[in-house]
Amino acid sequence: MRLLVLSIIIVDPAIGSRLPAQCKMRSLASGGKMPLVTKEMVMRKIAPEDFTGTRAWDALDIERFTGATTVRLHWTDKPYKWHVNDGPEVFVVLEGGVEMHCRSEAGTSMFKLASGDIFHAEAGDEHVAHPVGCARVLVIEQEGSV
Repeated sequence: MRLLVLSIIIVDPAIGSRLPAQCKMRSLASGGKMPLVTKEMVMRKIAPEDFTGTRAWDALDIERFTGATTVRLHWTDKPYKWHVNDGPEVFVVLEGGVEMHCRSEAGTSMFKLASGDIFHAEAGDEHVAHPVGCARVLVIEQEGSV
């Protein structure tokens, strides 16, 4: 997975994922290892093909929600607006492409998301989605988020 704040990427052949060099690992009951996500690794693009578990149904934990959560299918052919969510957001591109622009203390960056890619943002992360043509996306976020 590629992370906004970090630019050094390594490959861990045990799980087949690209990880930041200083990413700590946690052990799984299956004997495999998974990245331990820390607060400095907030906004990120998750490409499903970059994750391979050590056994069937291994999972990459993306977010844990508390309280009322919405799962919504969106269709768009126009950019959204710069915004900051009240809680975490998981954004899955189902069809089409999206350019996800992000702002942080480090500056502005952009992730190119293709069908099947996942974008993750924490509460307080500023971002805006720009579809490339038409796009269908699944958004999982705290109820009432912008």
